Amino acid sequence: MVYNPLSFLFALDETVFFSNPLLLPSSTPGRGTTMNSTVLPPSTYWGQYHDTTKFNPQLSVAERLWVAWYAWMQNDVLATGIMSFVIHEVFYFGRSLPWIFIDSLGLFKRYKIQSGKVPSLREQWDCAKFVLLSHFTVELPQIWLFHPMAQYFGLSTSIPFPSPWTMAYQIALFFVMEDTWHYFCHRAMHWGPLYKSIHKIHHQYSAPFGLAAEYASPIEVMILGFGTVSSPILWCALTGNLHILTMYIWIVLRLFQAIDAHSGYEFPYSLHHFLPFWAGADHHDLHHEKFIGNYASSFRWWDYLLDTEYTPDALKRRRERKVTAKTQ
Repeated sequence: MVYNPLSFLFALDETVFFSNPLLLPSSTPGRGTTMNSTVLPPSTYWGQYHDTTKFNPQLSVAERLWVAWYAWMQNDVLATGIMSFVIHEVFYFGRSLPWIFIDSLGLFKRYKIQSGKVPSLREQWDCAKFVLLSHFTVELPQIWLFHPMAQYFGLSTSIPFPSPWTMAYQIALFFVMEDTWHYFCHRAMHWGPLYKSIHKIHHQYSAPFGLAAEYASPIEVMILGFGTVSSPILWCALTGNLHILTMYIWIVLRLFQAIDAHSGYEFPYSLHHFLPFWAGADHHDLHHEKFIGNYASSFRWWDYLLDTEYTPDALKRRRERKVTAKTQ
């Protein structure tokens, strides 16, 4: 079997191949075509981008950047692995950084949920080191295997990119699927033996902060992370319709949700004020403070339906039910 370093380009229009000497096929373009790799690519990424732009002006800037990256790397597994890991690190720590400044500078104190528990810089630094170690030892090997798995289940890495509508409805579905997985796994990890051996590490901070979103044991990272990755993979296996760009956007949004849920701040413009079924920081902060209830990640409905919600309203409903049961 001949390895095709430019297999991601098979879905391009024929004119793209024939207008670019770097992308000349050995036969009519199509799936299973062997590319002519006798012409070496430019020595730099931006050189490749320049050639891609020169010969394929019909592509958008984002598509040119995408095509140039895979063409320059000449190795799909390496290209996807590096891009996946860099995206995860940049957006995880990038989204955590504002919360570090807010805590360190004492900003928005009146919106701090547990106002008497502000993490010190030392706590933030120790958390960051632990999370970074976990990323390199636990998550990096999984990320490196992502491209072969994605190809096996048929994820597309070609262009053109999917429409915004396609990405939007698929990501909304992934949020629902992952939230279900997270609720039942998270609730199970609060069972005595599993809590002590796996989940207790995550509850080291009773007043969470942004960086602590992925402060967890390796086993928990793999179990809960499986829901994040397997939701889109399952969708792709069933439908054959998923682009890896959609998955990247989904993972970034899920990272943002997790970090904001651990931020420890409740603002008047927080999303759950507009979407009552959204969980948010106040939902998850109570979970860390009380060590019980509020097990879901993104939404409130599983906690509501299965009576594991821990809010003043939920506590009031339980008291009323007990009173009613006693009087009957």
